Amino acid sequence: MARLPYVDVAQAPTPVRQALSVVPPLNIFFILGHAATAFQPYLRLAGAILGELELDPALRELAILQVAKHSDAEYEWVQHVAIGQHAGLTPEQIAAVQTGSIADHPSLDSTQRAVLLFTREVVNGPHVSTTTFQAVNERLNPREIVELLITIGNYLMLAKIITTLEVEIDEPIGNTVVELSRTPPDGEQH
Repeated sequence: MARLPYVDVAQAPTPVRQALSVVPPLNIFFILGHAATAFQPYLRLAGAILGELELDPALRELAILQVAKHSDAEYEWVQHVAIGQHAGLTPEQIAAVQTGSIADHPSLDSTQRAVLLFTREVVNGPHVSTTTFQAVNERLNPREIVELLITIGNYLMLAKIITTLEVEIDEPIGNTVVELSRTPPDGEQH
C-alpha cells in the first residue's frame, strides 16, 4: 500500500479532476494529483517529453530505463519497458540496461552506449566526465542533449516520488501514455 492515499477524484479540485479524466488511471497520476497547482503544468511537461522531443524515442526510453534501474524504481521500470518496446527497443537492449552491461553489450550501438553512460553519470552526479560528455556531444546536437537532461531529471524526480511514497505498480499500458501525451490536460491540442 502506498504511503499516501491516492487522490479521490470525487473530492479533487476541478483542475485535478479534469486532468485525471484525460490520463490513464495509473497510480502515479493519482499520487501526483495531490500537487493540485503543479499537476496540470507537470502533465504538459511530461507530455512534451513523451511526444514532442527531437531526441529519438528509443534513446529517451533507454535513458528512462537507466534512471529507473539506478533508482530502484520498479514502477517506472515496468511501465517504460513496455513503452520502450513500442519505441523500438529490443529485449536484448532492455536486458543490457537491467544487467548493467551497457559498456560492451553487442545489442547497443555507440550512440545508445553514450546516452546510457551519460545518464548513469548524471544520476550518480554531480558532474559528468569530459570523456562521457564528449561521447554524447559527438552524437547528439545541443537541443537533444538538453532534452536528454530534462528527460533524466524528470524521471529521476518521478523515481524519487515512486520509491519514497511506495506507489503500487500498475500493469504496464505500453504506448497509451505516449499517445495520450499529445492531448494535454487542459484540452489544447499540440
